Amino acid sequence: MNATPNPNKALWEKGDFTRIAASMRESGEALVKAIGVKSGQKVLDLGCGDGTTALPSAKLGADVLGVDIARNLVEAGNRRAKESGLGNLRFQEGDATNLEGVPDKSFDYVVSIFGAMFAPKPFDVAKEMVRVTRPGGQVVMGNWIPNDPTLVAQILKTSAAYSPPPPEGFISPMKWGIEADVTERFTAAGVPKENIAFLKDTYWFRFPAAPAELVDTFRRYYGPTMNAFEAADKNGRADELRKELVALFESQNTSKDKNATAIPATFLRVTVGVG
Repeated sequence: MNATPNPNKALWEKGDFTRIAASMRESGEALVKAIGVKSGQKVLDLGCGDGTTALPSAKLGADVLGVDIARNLVEAGNRRAKESGLGNLRFQEGDATNLEGVPDKSFDYVVSIFGAMFAPKPFDVAKEMVRVTRPGGQVVMGNWIPNDPTLVAQILKTSAAYSPPPPEGFISPMKWGIEADVTERFTAAGVPKENIAFLKDTYWFRFPAAPAELVDTFRRYYGPTMNAFEAADKNGRADELRKELVALFESQNTSKDKNATAIPATFLRVTVGVG
């Protein structure tokens, strides 16, 4: 870990992101198949949570290491690996800005789906991901897109309106959803511009209850939303924030079942070929 702790550690150890991740499993499996992970390959899943993409990668026969800043999510991932009987999958704590102890050129795929985008020092993150990828391998990121009209960008935008301003020098994680910024970061890490490709893709949130209950799950367990509600509560605006989020979730719900939620969210899939 860095001498200066990553401030995101407290954020992602807050609540219980596994409750949110449970609504994302199906898309995690589909994305791993789309990436093309195969048996025998070595995969690093960075900012892995409890294994939404790491677990399906291991089930395909890859040798997978999941790294996350949050101790509780690492513990949850190792429990899931054990329960699934996957000896080719392990999780450990680590910082995406400094993958200390991870050897150079050691992975066929370095995957980070809505994970490393939240780490500070984005140029360090890009450099580290490239460093640990073997020649001929790929870095694959899934990043939310700023001001996108779909779910997650709007959750974060709405929450920000109720939260205190970020500290001086803060770099928004949403800049990882801007192609020019991604290109700048990876070319600074030594990757030719022509080796960086972009695709807009869709991730689904599927939840076995009404949209309002999914909002309450975010409120109780998702660090950024928890912080927004805490700030809103101090200003007597928590009910207002909930009402706004429920309206958002209901407007984007595609399920015909009033007791189920199925919401698509657009993201930027980044593929970086490492020479």
